[in-house]
Amino acid sequence: MEAWKDFNVAMAGATAALAGLVIVAASVNISDIIKAPALTARLGAGVGILVLALVVSALGLMPGLTLTTLGLAVLAATIVAGALQTVASRRILQDHDPQNEGRATKAGLGFLPLLASLAGGVLLVAGNDGGLVWLAAGAILAIIGGLLVSWVVLVEVLR
Repeated sequence: MEAWKDFNVAMAGATAALAGLVIVAASVNISDIIKAPALTARLGAGVGILVLALVVSALGLMPGLTLTTLGLAVLAATIVAGALQTVASRRILQDHDPQNEGRATKAGLGFLPLLASLAGGVLLVAGNDGGLVWLAAGAILAIIGGLLVSWVVLVEVLR
């Protein structure tokens, strides 16, 4: 775990700052965002994956945490973020606005960081420290996904 300390410090800071900025940016147009259930759910899921990356990175900094315990905690956090993404995906698929093209792609992309985190958690619980690489991939995908979802929501709300 010591070899991952700098990465986890950087990711914890980046994801915390980014999640805060997304919330502040969304608050400017929150009355318009909440009128569109699909946008609200997508924004919630975007913040959820950023918080997942923050939690995973913070857990990675805890002294004395075993890989198995880290894996179990990651699995629990991934389940919570997965619930948010599932709600968002259902709302995206139910949104029949003609401008909402590519609904299936939009609904599915949010699961990529979750799948990487899930794989990492499972590998760690199984005793394979290669799960740490999957957690890193999940954190990086969460930042990319969180940025994309946030940008899309903030642009779509102004249409």
